[in-house]
Amino acid sequence: MPMAIGLTWGKCWGAHRVMVEEKKRVFVGLISISLLILAVLAGTSWYLVQKGSKVAWWILLILLSVVMGFLIYAGLGILGLLVSLITGRTPPVLSRAQDTVAFALLPLALRVGALLGVEKDRIRASFIEVNNQLFRQKDKRVRPHELLILAPICLQNADCPRKVTNDIGQCRKCGRCSVGGLLELADKYGVNLAVATGGTKARQLIRDLNPQVVIAIACERDLVSGLQDARQITVGGITNQRPHGPCFNTQVDLEKVEEALKASLLDTAD
Repeated sequence: MPMAIGLTWGKCWGAHRVMVEEKKRVFVGLISISLLILAVLAGTSWYLVQKGSKVAWWILLILLSVVMGFLIYAGLGILGLLVSLITGRTPPVLSRAQDTVAFALLPLALRVGALLGVEKDRIRASFIEVNNQLFRQKDKRVRPHELLILAPICLQNADCPRKVTNDIGQCRKCGRCSVGGLLELADKYGVNLAVATGGTKARQLIRDLNPQVVIAIACERDLVSGLQDARQITVGGITNQRPHGPCFNTQVDLEKVEEALKASLLDTAD
């Protein structure tokens, strides 16, 4: 029986890893296509330079030089992402480029994805997985008071009369929603926990608490928006579960939250 359980767990873990890797490939693939489009545009510009006047030639030459410089930098960034995806590690020389390129090309990836019929949330989920791989590779360890778990208000049961956004201590851990489980994790590891009503409140909480690492929970759209707003901070994203639809009685995988905590804290002893 233990062997059967072990085999079943191994198959589930293997399936999960495959799904995560596939998610990452969507975003990396789209930004690669985006880079190819930019390269075609650059080639077209060079052709037009050959047909224009001297003034137009110099203007287009300057623009083309800028574009070519960006293409080279973006190519290095995508190379870093591909190496990271394949090996789980990134050469230090490519680390900054891959981080910059991932965020810079996200809007373009969303547009290209729309043209190809790829759902935006699928692209965002892929971007989040790529971000989380970069998050893990940074291996940034902090003290408990320097870490913040940031959760959305939609995790709280809609019928609950207690306002946990003002005071998380109002939660009675009744088990009807994920807030109680998050509070137990926060107490166990001594980290900060806050519940935000939206992006503005989330940014305010980050400014007030000034964490070094944030474990953010939200839907794909809000997570991506938050990651873009908090690029100066190390942020790991966990997508919420929506069995009742968006923004209503959502849930979160508490095991994933705890794994992120253990990977981010200097001391995770129980």
